[in-house]
Amino acid sequence: MNRLRILSLFVTVLVITIAGIAMSFFARGYKFDPKKFVIKPTGLLVVTSSPDGAQILVNGALESATNATISLVPETYDVEVKKEGFMPWKKRLDVKKEEVTKVDAALFPIAPSLSAVTFNGAINPVVSPDGTKVLFGIPSEDSQKVGLWVMELGNLPIGFSNDPRRISNLDPTNASWTWSPDSREILITIQTAKYILPSGGFTPQYQLVNIQGAKLEKTFAEWKTESSKKMDSSLSRLPEKLQEIFKNKTDNVTFSPDNNKVLYTASGSATIPDNLIPQLPGSSTQKQERVIKDGQTYVYDIKEDRNFLISDQKIKTDSSTIAWFPTSNHLLLAENNKITIMDYDGTNRQVIWNGPYDFPYAVPYPNSSRLLMLTKLGSGNSLANLYAVILK
Repeated sequence: MNRLRILSLFVTVLVITIAGIAMSFFARGYKFDPKKFVIKPTGLLVVTSSPDGAQILVNGALESATNATISLVPETYDVEVKKEGFMPWKKRLDVKKEEVTKVDAALFPIAPSLSAVTFNGAINPVVSPDGTKVLFGIPSEDSQKVGLWVMELGNLPIGFSNDPRRISNLDPTNASWTWSPDSREILITIQTAKYILPSGGFTPQYQLVNIQGAKLEKTFAEWKTESSKKMDSSLSRLPEKLQEIFKNKTDNVTFSPDNNKVLYTASGSATIPDNLIPQLPGSSTQKQERVIKDGQTYVYDIKEDRNFLISDQKIKTDSSTIAWFPTSNHLLLAENNKITIMDYDGTNRQVIWNGPYDFPYAVPYPNSSRLLMLTKLGSGNSLANLYAVILK
């Protein structure tokens, strides 16, 4: 009787141990191959999409629909995510054993719809530094329309309108303007005067005060100090060995909305040291460039310590500009007669607008659902109007 109990206990412990080991291997991505009677290591491919319900194709074969987790033997795969009415997302990915490779595919409509935002013309739209507002001028003969206007791009609380609001009746025809670093004030410049007015209310032309001399210099100094503090705070997130390169060998530095990536143009040649941080499981497997060259545009991923070449030609010229898309995982490239959204590593470029518009006036809404564009399309007015390109 005692021997039977001991044998039963031994068998129970053995079964539990084997089951535990099997579950451990399964959780780490191993699977049993019944044909070869061996346990093979696998990696996991996790695919989500916006909008969801898209097809997932691996090496051309339909595997599942988003959102899904697919177990694959470690190797290189061509992954495609597609949905009717949307441009397909494509990328070549390396799936590694016991690691999760995550795909979050943003799909954009093949034929986005347009919605007019202004009807009386708009000139020189300028987005605020925080990306939530756009300032533009209306040089209309109608006294109720002429002036400077601000439109909120963000989602306002219920009861608040996103319609453009006039902040001054100053004729914008021969004026230029720029935002303060905190997006609260606007500097207006005309031939004979400079004015600063708040962006939150209406200031009639007769109340505008010309600022010159020491007061103007003080304002510029304060704005420059504020911008420098913001940039220094953002640069402090970079690995120490990389901060010196960014301070001396880069231009046009802009951080992503989540501050985890940085878009920049090299102003000289330098080499980004390897292994600035420990390699993270599931990091991007796209080709990177750690030797930067003068005039080329890159994105550095702070969390994964990877540096991607976006363009080997200088961007932010008279023919092209580039900026962050609100998702922090995409870039918006504006060119003459073409607007492209791409993944932050420079891959998967999707042309969302191919036609006439007033380059470079293309601004994404903070929620990434729309793109604000200046164009004469569909307008009998001699001036261009602002249109919203619906992306979702």
